[in-house]
Amino acid sequence: MKKIVIFSGAGISAESGLKTFRDSDGLWENYDLTEVATPEAWEKNPKLVLDFYNLRRKQVIKAQPNEAHLTLVKFEEKFNVQIITQNIDDLHERAGSSNILHLHGEILRSRSTGTQKEYKINGEELNIGDLCEQKTQLRPDIVWFGEAVPKMVEAEKICRDADILIIIGTSLSVYPAANIVEFVPESCPKYIIDPKDISSKGIKNLTYIKEKASIGIPILANTLLK
Repeated sequence: MKKIVIFSGAGISAESGLKTFRDSDGLWENYDLTEVATPEAWEKNPKLVLDFYNLRRKQVIKAQPNEAHLTLVKFEEKFNVQIITQNIDDLHERAGSSNILHLHGEILRSRSTGTQKEYKINGEELNIGDLCEQKTQLRPDIVWFGEAVPKMVEAEKICRDADILIIIGTSLSVYPAANIVEFVPESCPKYIIDPKDISSKGIKNLTYIKEKASIGIPILANTLLK
């Protein structure tokens, strides 16, 4: 069974109503990134950081998987599918996909600031005073700007033996995640699905589908699932 690696970004979740910091009309517009999404912000004002991610978490819980998420599940009928996502939501999981690696963490999980142990968040909020068993404060299990991306090592291993790479809804401009293209074999067919122009210079064996995810993924599915 051939192996498909799917690399998804904010574009696929945007169609479910989840805006990103690049959207001028999104949640991020009202916040300075350095005040809510960095280790320094956490040290300076952890309550502001928690409040911001509580808002984001509520948005995720209300959102629903869209046609793009649901179509990706169909690939599992004929392929060994591994999803590597930059997204912190759980829409891939709720759509029914089996194997998902979250590079930048998960909004519905917390992490102990003392032991680094991860926990599932019960409900919509994580607040000051929510502690782990060792009595240290819990923080969002999110990779903030300026922090290392430890799961890139696992992502590279996943990509090494990919037969097909599908890139969805990402500008390939955020590093180190943008290095995903370099991890797969050079001969591996690559597909980019995104309505915007993406710098794809030098990427070999590339097919570009200039559509939003909910349209482009079904188009590709019709081809690969025949």
